Amino acid sequence: PAEQSRPILKTPPFNDVVFVIQSQKNSYHTHRAEQRRTELLHQAQTLNQVVLHYTFSKMQFCYILVPLVFSLASQYCQTSLWIVFLEEETNVNLHNLLQVLSKFNTRKEWFLGRPLHDDEPTIIHHYAFSEDPSSFSYPDFMAGWALSCPLAKRTAERVNYEPPKSDFTIDLQHEIALYIWEEGRGPALTVVNEFCSELQRLSSTGDCATTINTFLSACGNPVQKEDVFVAVKTCQRFHGDRVPLVKQTWEKDAASLEYYSDFTDPYIPTIHLGVPNTERGHCQKTFAILKRFASGVVTQAPWLLIVDDDTLISLPRLWRLLGCYDPNEAVSVGERYGYGLSRDGYSYITGGGGMVFSRVAVQNILAGGCGCHSSDAPDDMVLGMCLTTLGLPVTHSPLFHQARPQDYVKELLARQSPISFHKHWNINPVAVYQHWLKEPNQRRAHSLTKTREEL
Repeated sequence: PAEQSRPILKTPPFNDVVFVIQSQKNSYHTHRAEQRRTELLHQAQTLNQVVLHYTFSKMQFCYILVPLVFSLASQYCQTSLWIVFLEEETNVNLHNLLQVLSKFNTRKEWFLGRPLHDDEPTIIHHYAFSEDPSSFSYPDFMAGWALSCPLAKRTAERVNYEPPKSDFTIDLQHEIALYIWEEGRGPALTVVNEFCSELQRLSSTGDCATTINTFLSACGNPVQKEDVFVAVKTCQRFHGDRVPLVKQTWEKDAASLEYYSDFTDPYIPTIHLGVPNTERGHCQKTFAILKRFASGVVTQAPWLLIVDDDTLISLPRLWRLLGCYDPNEAVSVGERYGYGLSRDGYSYITGGGGMVFSRVAVQNILAGGCGCHSSDAPDDMVLGMCLTTLGLPVTHSPLFHQARPQDYVKELLARQSPISFHKHWNINPVAVYQHWLKEPNQRRAHSLTKTREEL
C-alpha cells in the first residue's frame, strides 16, 4: 500500500518532509498518482536543501479513513518534521513549498492549508456550526495541506483511544478539521495563501506553493452515448412530477434508457420488474436492474448508470469521465461515502448522485453471491459492502453530488464541471439543470430554438 524512496539530499533547516499522495485503486488513478510522484522526484533532484521521503498510497482508504492517514503520519514522523498531503490534481512548486514551511516553528503544532467555509448550514456537514457556519474553516484538499509532526503524532495517539465519533464519512476535509480542532482544544486551520486553488495555467500563480489541475485530464475520446445504459428508479407516486422533469432536462441525451417502477405505464413507458415498491432502500429493485443489465437481453453496453428519479445529471460530461476508465476492469464510480471505517467498515457510492458500474463490475457483484437482506435495505450501502467483501474498488469522483448545489462550497463548484446533483427540495430543478449541468453548446441551441419560436 505504501512505498518509500531513499533520502536524496540533506541540508538544514529540515531533516525530512513526507509527501502523501492520496490515490485510488485502479489503473487510471494509479497512473495519475505516479505522475505526481515522478514530478516531485524530478524537482527534488534539482534542489539541495532537504531530505525528501515520498509516500505513495494506492489504498482507497487513505482517502477517507482518518485513523490510517494519521497512522502513516505517526510512522514517518519518527524522523520527519512535516507531512504534506496532496491529491492527484495537486501541482507542487517544491522550492516555494519549502520556503513556506520554513516560516513555521516545527516544534509547535501546525495545521496548514487553504481555508474553505460553509456559507450556510449544510446536510453534508451535519449542519455543524448552524448559527455561524462561516466561523469554521477547513482545508481545500485539492490545494494541498500540511501537518507539523508534533500535531500528527499527538493526533495519531488520540485516534487509538478516541476515534472519530460519526459512523458516516461524507466530506473528509471537513471531518478531519473538526477532529483536529477537538472542540477548541486543538489547533484551528492556519491560513497559508501560497496553497493556491488557481489553475496551473494562470499567470497569477508565481508565488504559489501549490496549484491545481482541472479535474478531468485529457483521457482521449469520450465513450459513445450508446456505451452507457441508463436505469431510472421511480414509482407510480412520482410518475406525474419527477419523471416529466427527467424528460424535460436530461433524458434526451441518453441513447438507451429505461424507467423501472412498481406500475407499468405505457405512456412513459415504465417497466415493472416484479418488485414491490418500498419507502426507502430499494435494494431488491436495484439488484433486479443489475440482473437485467447483466443478462444482455436489453443492451450489450459496457457501462450501467443507475439514478433516482430526482437525480439531475449531465450525460455528456459522464461520457467524458468514463473515457478515463477501462471498461474491462471492475469499475464502480460516483460520489463515495464511508460507513464504520474506523472499525472495519466499507465505502459505498451514494445512490442519489448516480452509481456507474462497468459490465465487468456488475458481473462480479452478481457472481459473488451478493444480495439484499431485505427488500428495503439501502441499495448503495449493500453494494458497498459487497464490493468491499469481493475486494473490488469503490472509486470516488467529486463531480457527482448526493445533495443540491447550495449544499456545497461555491468555490469548489466553480472550478468543476459537475456531473450530477440530487433532490428537488426547495429548488427549481430545471433552473439547476440549466445553470449547472447543461453544456454551453446545448444552451446556445436552446436559446436559438426559443428565439425562432418567438419569431
